[in-house]
Amino acid sequence: MNPDDLAAGDDDMSEGHDIVDDAGRPESSDTHSEPAPDPSANQDSPAGFRSGFVALVGRPNVGKSTLLNQLTGELISIVTDVPQTTRFPVRGVRHLPGVQVVFIDTPGIHKPRHRLNEEMVRAATQVLREVDLVIVLVDASDGYGPGDRFVFDRVREAGSRALLVLNKVDAMRKEDLLPLIDQAARLDLFQEIVPVSASTGDNCDRLMELITARLPEAPPPFPSEFVTDLSMRQRLSEAIRAEILHRTRQEVPHATAVQLEAVTEEPSLTRIEATILVERENQKGIVIGEGGQRIKEIGSAARKRLEQLVGKQVHLALWVKVRPDWRDDEPLLRLLGLTPS
Repeated sequence: MNPDDLAAGDDDMSEGHDIVDDAGRPESSDTHSEPAPDPSANQDSPAGFRSGFVALVGRPNVGKSTLLNQLTGELISIVTDVPQTTRFPVRGVRHLPGVQVVFIDTPGIHKPRHRLNEEMVRAATQVLREVDLVIVLVDASDGYGPGDRFVFDRVREAGSRALLVLNKVDAMRKEDLLPLIDQAARLDLFQEIVPVSASTGDNCDRLMELITARLPEAPPPFPSEFVTDLSMRQRLSEAIRAEILHRTRQEVPHATAVQLEAVTEEPSLTRIEATILVERENQKGIVIGEGGQRIKEIGSAARKRLEQLVGKQVHLALWVKVRPDWRDDEPLLRLLGLTPS
């Protein structure tokens, strides 16, 4: 079978496979707990070494995942223009001389409508009390809105040490930036207010300096080769989901999930089988597209992402399955790694 010949299975065929217990899940049984530090990581760490956990929080679509990738120098979180892309905390580590920073990219804080969204918001707000520093992101080109003020209130309630990042300054006039800085300064909530562009990297070096200066003296919790706590299975399923988000609109992106069914390694090839879950028949039709065109486009683009991750050729087979109200299905959410076990 050619890698581009992707199957869009009928429901009767899709119903034939059971939900695989570890499909798309991180290797830990609790997807929202911090990975256990490696005891060997802090051996021989020099005196004065700094390390700590830093949360990136904000309302949906303010650029948290883009900033995580920029600050770590790695493509860790998927980035799309669709709000609520990030569904669970994603950790990425930046290694610097004498410093290790563990960034936590959190789901956008919003008013939840489904069990899935409730868990996303719970995870994002819980982390405020568990980290050494909180980075609150605002889309400066939009100004402050009710969603931003809601996030500010949660940070104040948690008593978190916080910096405010005014992101997307490349999309606004400089003269409009000073009033935003003045408004934020009067809140008496943030230790620093830093304008940046996460997409271009503008002023991100200054932000990193401010972050590292506030970390406690502590040995590194992870070894120098550690990049992210996402398991490979999670990164594979997220890579496929990214292409669904890029190619569908309206309610479809939020109503889809990717369940990894099988990953088979061969000497020069990795075979991956995955099911795309949707909630309604019309959504299934949108994902498949006329004559199967859209599912082929999704699969072809996803295969390129997957090949970058696994480092060799990928044979990808995709099916689409209707699972009504899956976002409120607690057992399925656990199997997908979207709520704690």
